[in-house]
Amino acid sequence: MHADEIDPQAKAAVERQERLPLPHSRWGLKLARLLTRPVMRIRNRNPPPVGRTVDGTVPGPDGALDARLYLPDAEGPFPTVVFFHGGGFVLGSVATHDWLCRGLTRESRCAVLSVGYRLAPEHPFPAAVADAYAAVEWAADNPDSLAGTGEVAVAGDSAGGALAAVAALMAAERDGPEITYQAPLYPSVGVRPGQPSLREHAGTVLDEADIEWFSDCYYDDEIHRRNPYADPTNAGDLGDVAPATVVTAGFDPLRDGGRAYAEQLVRDGVPTRYENYEAMVHGFMTLREVDRAEEAIATVADDLAGAFERGANR
Repeated sequence: MHADEIDPQAKAAVERQERLPLPHSRWGLKLARLLTRPVMRIRNRNPPPVGRTVDGTVPGPDGALDARLYLPDAEGPFPTVVFFHGGGFVLGSVATHDWLCRGLTRESRCAVLSVGYRLAPEHPFPAAVADAYAAVEWAADNPDSLAGTGEVAVAGDSAGGALAAVAALMAAERDGPEITYQAPLYPSVGVRPGQPSLREHAGTVLDEADIEWFSDCYYDDEIHRRNPYADPTNAGDLGDVAPATVVTAGFDPLRDGGRAYAEQLVRDGVPTRYENYEAMVHGFMTLREVDRAEEAIATVADDLAGAFERGANR
């Protein structure tokens, strides 16, 4: 499940990140969010071009949500991928995942709607879930606002990967929007004490204290950890959810939870592609300096585009 050693490009990126430890307090969190803004301005310089980007908002259940629409350099309308950023449900924004969303747009030739959501601990579960599902419903109902065809997929990384999977589950169970495809990227789902990936790789990007602190901030109450809309691996049956590509990373402490979700999809009869990048680390698809990140983005984009194409030909 993991290579002999971490990819050198990913290792160098991780070593740079380790100079900025994750906060484990509300004051530290506020400081981390403030420091992220200038870092993102530097990281997002000279971004890969797309046809057009539009910053705005989409309606959420408790107010407007920040959003950025990425459009391909082509004639529309386009299928729409609703994307949710990672950050442990407490960090991250539309800006932190700009490069990844641009890559998905360029490679898939689909529109990507990157949606912010309310963050914990100020807004614990189920706030982020409610925001994510509201955004998917809005995207499906308002294709003209997105240069869209009305076809919708969901994607996200880490915490956002969990939200994408949950949105797919909610749509299936609530007779909601038809989700063509889902792409959870190293999702924060199915994490259980004692998993080999947690034992062997805690401390690479994420340590156990980080994971537990994120969980405490998000769940707020222990009972929520068993809710399928918090973690879809708690669902009794996933058989009606959208087909999926699930990506994990070999040196990611969360790897085994993502694999468990993919295996559960397969057991429940959902067409699923599972890709484990054995030499990669958690969050690798946001790292511009890692060649394998571009390859993974292209693979996921191809799967999204292929799913929309198959849907159009039905």
